Amino acid sequence: MFRTIGFQWETLNGVRGIETAVALVLGDVTGNAPLLRIHSQCLTGDVLGSLRCDCGEQLELAMRAIAREGCGLLIYERQEGRGIGLMAKLQAYALQDNGLDTIEANHALGFSGDCRDFGLPVAILHDLSISRVRLLSNNPQKYLALVNGGIEVVERIPCQAPPNPHALPYLRIMKERMGHTLTLL
Repeated sequence: MFRTIGFQWETLNGVRGIETAVALVLGDVTGNAPLLRIHSQCLTGDVLGSLRCDCGEQLELAMRAIAREGCGLLIYERQEGRGIGLMAKLQAYALQDNGLDTIEANHALGFSGDCRDFGLPVAILHDLSISRVRLLSNNPQKYLALVNGGIEVVERIPCQAPPNPHALPYLRIMKERMGHTLTLL
């Protein structure tokens, strides 16, 4: 049985706003180094089962891994489309359908390849008195954000589902251009 704890903080990155996230917590996470997954919202993958990405599969893998251990947490952030938002993500999909890769599509829309900020998950971990974690992620930026935020990452554990053929181009870009630790054939 996971507990759900909601978090929000005020952002001032040019426009005043509120950033929100939920932490799904299982067991006593203040002990040794709990398993942690930082998961960015992906409506198309998490809810609608899109084949363009592996987000829904990663979410399921992480929840099962935490449940198997009986202890850990998943921080679910509202940073759709690597932080560009749902509407821009859908525009990026249209650009990808016309031959751009995911990073090129973001650039064509005036965004960087990844606009996310992982400051809120770091703040959540501090709020929950967690200073050491085992990170369930392929993303080197999440690792760096935790370390730079004073969280010790004692282990990095891959979170990779078997890729479907539709997601392979996306996953290759993640590996080759964004440095994600993925095993692809």
